[in-house]
Amino acid sequence: MEPAGKTAFITGAASGLGLAVARNFLAAGANAMLFDRNGEMLEQAGAELGERAIWHAGDVTDEDSVAAAIAAARERFGAIHINVNSAGIGGASRTVGRDGPMPLTRFETIVRVNLIGTFNVLRLCAAEMNRNGPDTAEGERGVIVNVASVAAFDGQTGQAGYAASKGGIVSMTLPIARDLARQGIRVMTVAPGVFETPLLAGAPDELKQALVSITQFPKRLGRPDEFAAEVAHIVRCSYLNGETIRLDAGIRMPAL
Repeated sequence: MEPAGKTAFITGAASGLGLAVARNFLAAGANAMLFDRNGEMLEQAGAELGERAIWHAGDVTDEDSVAAAIAAARERFGAIHINVNSAGIGGASRTVGRDGPMPLTRFETIVRVNLIGTFNVLRLCAAEMNRNGPDTAEGERGVIVNVASVAAFDGQTGQAGYAASKGGIVSMTLPIARDLARQGIRVMTVAPGVFETPLLAGAPDELKQALVSITQFPKRLGRPDEFAAEVAHIVRCSYLNGETIRLDAGIRMPAL
């Protein structure tokens, strides 16, 4: 599917990877609905990106909020063809720490935002994509790209909740691709390594250098524009479906 003239619904779009994806699609001639819970940052991003970008503040776990944003995108642009789910939260806590067992609410919150929020958005976007006419001779109607993490495969100490949420995204990729095959909707997941995002911006330089040291090549943090380029490639390459791509410069995370 070529992005030009299409509409992308992007979560976590106010900053970081999501904002980079929006910039990439807009440069390719697409429209974008930016969805994020940070309304102030969304407004700034929307002002920067121009008239083919609209925004809606909301929570990915809130069905009504997501549905309202989808309706707004349909009203403005006529359809949704691409959905990129990059909204997510971190959070480290040992299963049993100095203060006892991890609070269950901490685990639940991470899983609810990262995993359930991703599924909530993609199911509603898929239903909207099902209204589209076929875009290719094979009958493609839409593309969904979810964002997991290398933590899905080698989660570190204290990442039980985060790894579970991202592992769930990886695990549901194939069955959802199978579910939506009849509708002509592809489903892919990208599992990024360590990228230059706001989530990492406040980390000490020593930590960043330690992470860089365990990448293979290139020896640096990933750039959001590289992530966006991979997402754009997935959208354009119609034979990619039901799979997770690690985008990580060969990093394998140690236990600590």
